[in-house]
Amino acid sequence: MGACAPLGVAAGYASHILCSETFVSGLPPEQIYAESVAPQPSIRLVRWALRYQVDRPRREVRVTIAGAFESRSVYREGLGCLTVHGQLPAEAPPSLPENRPGAAVLPVIAGPSVVEPRNELLRRAVDRAFGEPERPPHRWTKAVVIVKDGRVVAERYAPGYGVETPLLGWSASKSVVNALIGVLVQQGRISLYASAPVAAWRASGNPRGAITIDELLRQTSGLDLAAATSAFDPSVRMLFLERDMAGFAERARLKTPPGVVWSYTDGNYQILSRILRDAAGGGAVDVLRFARRELFAPLGMHGVTLEFDATGTPVGAAFLLAPARDWARFGMLYLDDGVVGGHRILPAGWVSYASSRTLDSPYAAGFWLGRRDWRARWRLPEDCFFASGALGQRIVIVPSERLVIVRFGVTQMWPDFDPEGFGQLIADVRTALPSARQSPDP
Repeated sequence: MGACAPLGVAAGYASHILCSETFVSGLPPEQIYAESVAPQPSIRLVRWALRYQVDRPRREVRVTIAGAFESRSVYREGLGCLTVHGQLPAEAPPSLPENRPGAAVLPVIAGPSVVEPRNELLRRAVDRAFGEPERPPHRWTKAVVIVKDGRVVAERYAPGYGVETPLLGWSASKSVVNALIGVLVQQGRISLYASAPVAAWRASGNPRGAITIDELLRQTSGLDLAAATSAFDPSVRMLFLERDMAGFAERARLKTPPGVVWSYTDGNYQILSRILRDAAGGGAVDVLRFARRELFAPLGMHGVTLEFDATGTPVGAAFLLAPARDWARFGMLYLDDGVVGGHRILPAGWVSYASSRTLDSPYAAGFWLGRRDWRARWRLPEDCFFASGALGQRIVIVPSERLVIVRFGVTQMWPDFDPEGFGQLIADVRTALPSARQSPDP
């Protein structure tokens, strides 16, 4: 990577986030910049030189750093935002598939109004989740939704946010990729333990050809794609500087044999996203049609925006936006082994697979379990697992307690985004609800 690439990454990050959260989430650009962009470690050193321009008529954002490093992100109807590298792909056809409300098999989880906590302990749990420390770094919780026995029992939104505000999932998007891959497995179109169907790896003697879908899901592919801990890492270059994200990831060398070492990276899930695209029909609209028919519509997830790169591959590693209630509906898919309203969406046993620990890591397969000492501290039930994304996006699933907890925010507590506050929220909610069997000491 060139010496100037981190400045390109910073510009790309800023333009993309400003675009997505302005034109998809409907948030004010000044707030987005102040909360989601300026505090980022890769931005702090250069924000004196960073300038951004939001062009609402053209629905695009331009960012420059020191007047030289420029990034442009464009909103495309139905496809979210794209950071442009070279020629802009053709616009989506006007006949994008509709996300029809009548197709849902998941029962209604709440009425149109915000659901107030049903008891005082639950209210205190939500209050604590929205509480701010006396000094930075900030927690900036934006949404909490708690679902118990199929109904929302408490929710709250920060000012400017509401029931219908799409929220960026960051790496919680990977858990949705887990579900869509599960649908393909259920339909017999791919196999977990066969070599991943990646055209670039099929040549005889290519060592990557041994990598399986299971190893991509579990982050044990062995590919040398370091996780995003700085603007120099391959995974952030992939997200903000590459036109073909999956192609970039597919070219990574093997650092270790597949299946031996756990190493978390967005690259594995971009390769899975390409596999999904190809299986769905080869284009962005094909992916949307498949995802809406097989997952979003049955769950009643009508506010989802899935973003794509220039090749029509969904950015499943990071860029799915949906209202907090839709994220809760997604979590409910994993309460009954992938069965919703009597309709099987995921293969039998998929939830057990998705939530089983990978090697000695804190990860499973598209979901997190957390470190064992952290779980013990908060006395988490054995079957508790969660989707997790940067800046504190969490979807907690506890099948034995019929419980889903959604917490979204812009938490600038690097690098782990307030794990203590997250554990406290789970403990507080379980204490507040009748079936909670354990709780930490007060």
